[in-house]
Amino acid sequence: MNVKVWITAFRLRTLPLALASIGMGSFLAAAEHKFRTDVLLWAGLTTIFLQVLSNLANDYGDTKHGADSITRQGPARTVQSGAIRIYDMKVAIVVMGLLSLISGIVLLYISVGFGTPAFYGFLIMGLLSIGAAYAYTASDNPYGYLGLGDISVLIFFGFLAVLGTYFLHTGEFEVINILPALSMGLFATAVLNVNNIRDIESDREAGKRSIPVRLGRKKAVVYHVFLLLAGLTTALFFIARLPFAYHRFIVLLAAIPLLINARAVVTKRDPKSLDPYLKQMALSSLLFMLLFGISIL
Repeated sequence: MNVKVWITAFRLRTLPLALASIGMGSFLAAAEHKFRTDVLLWAGLTTIFLQVLSNLANDYGDTKHGADSITRQGPARTVQSGAIRIYDMKVAIVVMGLLSLISGIVLLYISVGFGTPAFYGFLIMGLLSIGAAYAYTASDNPYGYLGLGDISVLIFFGFLAVLGTYFLHTGEFEVINILPALSMGLFATAVLNVNNIRDIESDREAGKRSIPVRLGRKKAVVYHVFLLLAGLTTALFFIARLPFAYHRFIVLLAAIPLLINARAVVTKRDPKSLDPYLKQMALSSLLFMLLFGISIL
């Protein structure tokens, strides 16, 4: 087994984005003095397994449906290049799915306990998350090819991840937390949008009707700027309701990398030149989460 090839398939650069949503929910709990270290650790581990599952399924699925062809502008995928056999990838997908399920059950046990209504509710959402990670591109009728990836990312990286993590820490749901959850979901959607703008031609050829394919590049760029502005604005609305303190302004520093990302998406026409800004947007989301967390404590 070639470890380097599998690490490539895991696409570790996507993990900061997934973990940022867990961090946001944990900061919201910490602001209420209800933070739990064990919940953070198990939620983080479960999220890592789910994200790697999604990445492996995406590697397999896009090759299966022809989106990962030689015309693709991003890094070569391991199944499409022949570095990993289809059978081995299928086994890895099953293993990651099982690890996600086991880790998620442990998380629920330590946070809400077995047999409670919350346990069964979160178990159902966890199973839906596993199913959604696979079905995005790997199923026979992948919803990612219908342009539904954006709404899926908004739900799972935003509302479910942030509000769910907060509940597992606190046992409570606060309506106002929808704002920072929306922020994280919008930034996660922006990462997907950069990816889809980069791959717009190969996606169009493969019949993948992503939002940029549907809108065209110009409108997809406008959509991207909207995602960034809306994500930052909703967070500022949340902070504006808190008692005045100078340290709350630190969240404004998050606007700098967001502006850099927006400028790159607007000005860079070569698809290959956009690839570094996928990682940059993911790290910008992580930085935003940290600055937001500091500002609300």
